Formats: sequence, C-alpha cells, structure tokens
Amino acid sequence: MNLQPLWLFLHLASVVVWVGGMFFAYVCLRPAAVEVLEPPLRLALWRKVLGRFFRFVWGAVALILGSGFIMLAGLGFAVAPLHLHLMFALGLVMVAVFVGVVTVPYGALNEAVERSDWPAGGAALGRIRKLVGFNLILGIVTVATATLGRWL
Repeated sequence: MNLQPLWLFLHLASVVVWVGGMFFAYVCLRPAAVEVLEPPLRLALWRKVLGRFFRFVWGAVALILGSGFIMLAGLGFAVAPLHLHLMFALGLVMVAVFVGVVTVPYGALNEAVERSDWPAGGAALGRIRKLVGFNLILGIVTVATATLGRWL
C-alpha cells in the first residue's frame, strides 16, 4: 500500500495549521487586540491564545518533521533534489525558533501575567511578536522553496 499521499496530506495540513495560524495571529488578531484591549486584558488574552495554539503547533511540528523525514527517506536522501533538502533545513530552523519562543518569552509572558507585571508582559509579548514574524517569513520562504524550487 502506497502511504505517500497520506504522508503528503499530513505534512501539508500541518503546515497550514502552523503557518496559517502565525499569519492569523500576526496580521489579524494582534492589530485588533491592540485597538480594543487594554494591556492587562490583551496580555491575558495572548497568554491563553498562544497556550492553545502552541499545543497544536507541537503536534504539527511532530507531523511535519516525521512525514518530511519519511518522504525524504523514501525518495532517498542522496538523490533528493536540493530544494527538498533546503525545505527540510528551513523547517528545522523554524522548529528551533518555535522552541525558543515557547521556552523563553512565552514563559516570561506567563510569569508576568501571573504577577500582573504588565510592562514585563508587554516586553515578552514584543519578543514573541518579532520571533513569530520571523518564523512566518521563514514559513512562507519554506513553502515557496518546496513548491517552486524544482523550477529555480
């Protein structure tokens, strides 16, 4: 039985969840939250939103890396085109950035909200915003590499 279509579906669906979620958070939710919520409510909202989103991202990361590895191994690492190796490498960088967000500034955001330290929470959220923006760009570049790479 050929499982390639299933691996590809799981891979792409997980990318949609992760990169699409970052786009929504960065481009839609963040500006709206700034417009209508004062810092205490805005920071509490982000703490909850990110906590929920990150649970899905952990699953997406596992599926992306697992399915990507399986598909590359099935193709053969030595004969896989350069753009697929680049996609995998960019994905690993994205995972490293995500782990960095979860372990440092998101932890600081949680602590700041618990202490009602709104300036510290705002600083932590600002760091998260910059890293998510960077990861969003990496995600778009990774999708472009994966889809257009064979023609470049």
